[in-house]
Amino acid sequence: MDHEKVNILLVDDQPAKLLAYEVILKDLGQNLVIASSGREALEVLLKTEIAVILVDVCMPELDGFELAAMIREHPRFQKTAMIFISAIQVSDIDRLRGYEMGAVDYVPVPVVPEVLRAKVKVFAELYRKTRELERLNQDLEDRVRARTAELENSTAKLRESEERRSMAIAAGKMGSWDWDWITGDWMWDEGQYRIFGVGPESFAVNPANVQALLHPDDVDQLRKAIAEFNKGTRSYETEFRIVRPDGDVRWCVGTAAATVDDSGRVMRVSGVTVDITERKRAEERQTLLAREVDHRAKNALALAQSIVRLTRADEVKAYVSAVEGRINALARVHTILSLSSWQGAELSKLIDEELAPYSLGGQIKLAGSEVQLLPATAQTLALALHELFTNSAKYGALSTRTGRLAIGWQVEHELLTLTWEESGGPLVMTPKSRGFGTRSLLASVESQLGGQARFDWRAEGLLCRLEVPLVRKTAATTTPGNFEAASSAELQRASG
Repeated sequence: MDHEKVNILLVDDQPAKLLAYEVILKDLGQNLVIASSGREALEVLLKTEIAVILVDVCMPELDGFELAAMIREHPRFQKTAMIFISAIQVSDIDRLRGYEMGAVDYVPVPVVPEVLRAKVKVFAELYRKTRELERLNQDLEDRVRARTAELENSTAKLRESEERRSMAIAAGKMGSWDWDWITGDWMWDEGQYRIFGVGPESFAVNPANVQALLHPDDVDQLRKAIAEFNKGTRSYETEFRIVRPDGDVRWCVGTAAATVDDSGRVMRVSGVTVDITERKRAEERQTLLAREVDHRAKNALALAQSIVRLTRADEVKAYVSAVEGRINALARVHTILSLSSWQGAELSKLIDEELAPYSLGGQIKLAGSEVQLLPATAQTLALALHELFTNSAKYGALSTRTGRLAIGWQVEHELLTLTWEESGGPLVMTPKSRGFGTRSLLASVESQLGGQARFDWRAEGLLCRLEVPLVRKTAATTTPGNFEAASSAELQRASG
């Protein structure tokens, strides 16, 4: 392998000596650089990387000792090898001075070519080896720095990945686990402990303890999974329930995968557990809601059927108008209840819905605080208010521009009292018989809600007082699903 040539500086004020040195050192195959004075040598050193300096001790201006001292003062050349050539007999003191100036060796004149060549070669090779070692060290340091940077970058990415995984597991209510099939050792991460409602400081993960947290009806799922892996199954997924130490039941879906050796024997099983309790509960609520909607739809149709069958009128137009009005009243209250997820309805909203078709300006006065009605109460009162508004618009105060209507309500001891007071309308006379609307109003308020309905047919206008308990004590009315069917029965009795 060819080595890189090094530079050897020859310093002497006599050209003949320089030529002699060149001839002697030519066989070394190195670059020989010539300087005829100390100052010229300094200029060369500043521009060129020199391995060995061969310098004559006796030179005008700067002798060899002075040049060596100046060279050693520069940090860059403190370790550069210098060989002194002396044509005079030097004493031990001169040698010591030379060594103090940085000389590494002395060569006397006359110069023995083999000796000079051997000494220069040694220091040239030493320089080359030193530089190669420096380059190797630098290369190694660069590699170490690059590798360290890669490791730091990899570690940072791994840390970020682990943080993202932990965040995903926490947000997704997930946990991971690992089971050594040979030793029986288990490993749970933080998410797994969180799902099962236990802590690593107090819960030892082993088959017996894990099985104790499984719902009794789902213990067989664990046994089945173990059996499947023993049969050669590589992955398994199932839904199961756990019962936390505090009694909370959680639904989970577990996915597991087996790692096997070359012979196909299971070595370990790893998996992920996801808490799907909220999803399960949402599905249950959806199913329950679907059944409830189906039930309410059937009962609402039954009630509408009763309204159609039992409504009386002298002509088709009046019949259609009465049926449409009652069904629309029922639809409006259903809309209000749907918006509240069938939790109830405010009395003022029921009245506003019934007022909407009339646009009577200042003829109607309302007074009362907010009252929240149960679904059954809201439906019954909506139909009752519809009958009152319809009769008033046909025959009472709302049939003329001069008529006035005051509706007030209050609640005391869970009893709602609603007062309907008309004035300024046509002259009122006590009816000889009650119509379907009045009979159905009485039947629904008194029989269905357990309240009372009183009518005072004053000449100046109808005065009606409805008293409705807000909390029913009978089984029939405490079950919302029974309302429409019971209302249908009351309408039939009212039509008799």
